[in-house]
Amino acid sequence: MNIKFNVITVFFLLCLVGFAFAQDYDLVIKNGHVIDPKSGIDASRDVAIKDGKIAKIAASIPGESARQVVNAEGMVVVPGLIDIHGHNFAGTRENSYLSDGLTAVDPDGYTFRVGVTTIVDCGGPGWKNIHVFKNNIIDPSKTRVLAFMNIVGEGMRGGAWEQDTTDMNAEITAQAALKYKEHVVGFKVAHYSRRDWIPIDRAVEAGNIADMPVIIDFGGSMAFAPLRLRELFFERLRPGDIYTHTFAELGGAREPIVDYETREFKPFIREAQERGIIFDVGYGGASFDFRQAIPALEAGFLPNTISTDLHKGSMNAAMKDILNIMSKFLAMGVDLPKVIEMSTWEPAKVIKREMLGHLSEGGIADVAILGIREGNFGFWDRNGYKIDGDRRFECQMTIKDGKIVYDLNGIVDPIVLK
Repeated sequence: MNIKFNVITVFFLLCLVGFAFAQDYDLVIKNGHVIDPKSGIDASRDVAIKDGKIAKIAASIPGESARQVVNAEGMVVVPGLIDIHGHNFAGTRENSYLSDGLTAVDPDGYTFRVGVTTIVDCGGPGWKNIHVFKNNIIDPSKTRVLAFMNIVGEGMRGGAWEQDTTDMNAEITAQAALKYKEHVVGFKVAHYSRRDWIPIDRAVEAGNIADMPVIIDFGGSMAFAPLRLRELFFERLRPGDIYTHTFAELGGAREPIVDYETREFKPFIREAQERGIIFDVGYGGASFDFRQAIPALEAGFLPNTISTDLHKGSMNAAMKDILNIMSKFLAMGVDLPKVIEMSTWEPAKVIKREMLGHLSEGGIADVAILGIREGNFGFWDRNGYKIDGDRRFECQMTIKDGKIVYDLNGIVDPIVLK
């Protein structure tokens, strides 16, 4: 009887141990420093993922409870980055620039490797080709791809196409956006060179019809008399509308936020932000200048969102990628949690996709695991102005919808599930 009792006892205890370490999760990220601006978490935490969702965040989650374990020691674990200003309508159509053209880039090759899980094409498609963008870019991409539709029906083809006010139809554009509302987040104006408000007014009209924001690339008007920012912010745009290329210095083609001569930040810019105007970096190939950014930051002004204006020209110039821009803001003295917020939760709110950009339990498991390399780094702008920094972001892993889509150094165990 004693032998039988002992065998039963041992079997029962083994069952309890088995239940204790059942693989309840698909993935557990251990030993990382979680920064989740929405919840306010800024501490060492483990993160468990199950069925594409954040299942649990706690001080300690047993690794044995998951099929795979990621060792994030010494790294920061943040929501998947959201880039609200990219150019991903890649194609081969002649004379098409960033609308089914050769200058735009296919998203998957340039997103996951830098922690981006969601990118918004900024004005590539118009109502005439939004279906092409969906079929050729959105549908086959693993990256979550959204779009600001151009107010120009032809999209961002450049040149004369973007000056044609007869192709700026608010009603048709709004209706196309509503047809594709799962993918469209708003409307874009860019590259308009005449000194009038026609494209902006029509984009805002479309925004009112569809209940979506507009994003404005404001520049190119006559250099001797550019349209005024004060009128744009206080008379034309609505709270929630977005001003991109905030720190551009274009030699008179647009009014800057920091005075060219005195190098003083203009106080009404802060008033516009307080009114609800969103200020986006939109770095680009020629749309960021430290002579604008540094005085603005010193005056206490921060942009709402960090974005790239990703295309073939910008990625091979001073911009490079979103992590390089984020590293520049660290070098300019912005604290780490704020840099993360401007790259995750803030853009999610701006594009009205609040299901993204955070690590809430039950939420979508988009995660970026970033190393912060220490050393001596140089950060420069298009005019050759350079600042030094001692930290640079490096993406170690990207997780989209609970699946590992990028792993730089094989920090998951097992690396491949058998």
